[in-house]
Amino acid sequence: MAAPRATRQRQTSLTDEGEIARHKRAAALAAAELIEDGMRVGLGTGTTVAYLLPAIAERGLEGLCCVATSPDTERAALALGLTVRQLDELGELDIAIDGADQIDAEGWLVKGGGGAHTREKIVASAARRFVVIVSAEKSVPRLAPPVPLELLAFGVQHTLAEIGDARLRGTMTSPDGGLIADYLGPIGHPRGLSARLSATAGVVEHGLFAPEMVSLMLIAGEHGVERRAGAEPTR
Repeated sequence: MAAPRATRQRQTSLTDEGEIARHKRAAALAAAELIEDGMRVGLGTGTTVAYLLPAIAERGLEGLCCVATSPDTERAALALGLTVRQLDELGELDIAIDGADQIDAEGWLVKGGGGAHTREKIVASAARRFVVIVSAEKSVPRLAPPVPLELLAFGVQHTLAEIGDARLRGTMTSPDGGLIADYLGPIGHPRGLSARLSATAGVVEHGLFAPEMVSLMLIAGEHGVERRAGAEPTR
């Protein structure tokens, strides 16, 4: 029999996980309400998006076409009866919705825990509106490592040495076969690190998303869903 203290710790952990799941679902439901008939919708990847997909399907919208950022998202969307097309078939999207690993006070994001951040960034940039959905614990005063990376396999050890403070995430690969790594060093101001990573040969993409990419953040917590405007210029 477990000691009383250990039992309490497990109960607290389960309670926290249940609250986080409810918050993720609340953010997803709020985002699903932004979608209208006939829209072209980018679907992100991750645990919060897993709540978004059924929320969209349950609305019974007509003429909806979706683009998925990962095979897992595509399979789940198709299983729910959503229409999935390739991005190049649809061109500009009306809206893209995705989760985030962190959101700082300026609206910078860290994304890519699932290794799909390159596709996620392409889809976000192809959308007229990019909406981020998270539970409240993802909102932080400042970003902290790790920052996910997608790297070319060719010369990867050289690329890692050029980056410094980075390591491969085992044998994990992106949906397009790139190697997934994590930058573990200091972030400082995200804009400087973003520029340095983007300029490093061998880096396909990194998981820092600038505030200018984001239209709206839906942050769900115990007091409901906070709607925080992003810094994306009007299109």
